[in-house]
Amino acid sequence: MKTLKKSTVRTIIIFLIIVLCIIGYYTYLSGRKRETANDGKMTTVQLILSRDLANDYPPTVKEVIKYYVDIQKCFYNEECTDEEVEQLGLKARELYDDELLAINEESENLLRLKADIASFKAGKKQIGSVAVASSVNVDTFQEDGYEFSRIQCTYSLIENGQSSLSSTVYLLRRDENRRWKIYGWDLSKNVNPTD
Repeated sequence: MKTLKKSTVRTIIIFLIIVLCIIGYYTYLSGRKRETANDGKMTTVQLILSRDLANDYPPTVKEVIKYYVDIQKCFYNEECTDEEVEQLGLKARELYDDELLAINEESENLLRLKADIASFKAGKKQIGSVAVASSVNVDTFQEDGYEFSRIQCTYSLIENGQSSLSSTVYLLRRDENRRWKIYGWDLSKNVNPTD
């Protein structure tokens, strides 16, 4: 059996240390790239808040309600900070008709919203799926010189593992900029379709 020279053993050890350092550094950089990529992903709340309604307002009744439902899902399904709840509340108010805004003062509206969210979460409830009626099922009519639309939205609510359905009818009014704004809403069972 032949023994290796001391210089050969040192060279092999140094070579192995260099290889291990290169592998370690590569692993470190790979993990860092993944963290950076994850940092670049927006949360659902951030995505909803990023929409600029001044320049990208939903063009149809259905799209207004779909965006409003996305805001509601953030309220009730996501873990939001107080600041995010306030920002989401302001986004929702941008979808409201002037008359609805007039009877819902901003700070009072926010207090009611926070209480409603707390109650919803205390009851361990969540919004499951939401079905917004198709655009062909939008009931449009004229009244007092305004154009109105009704659209139905069915919510699947989950509470203690049990699912139940709740149906809401939204009433929207077209404003002077031809944008559909939420005028009000009620449970479907309380709405007479001929009203």
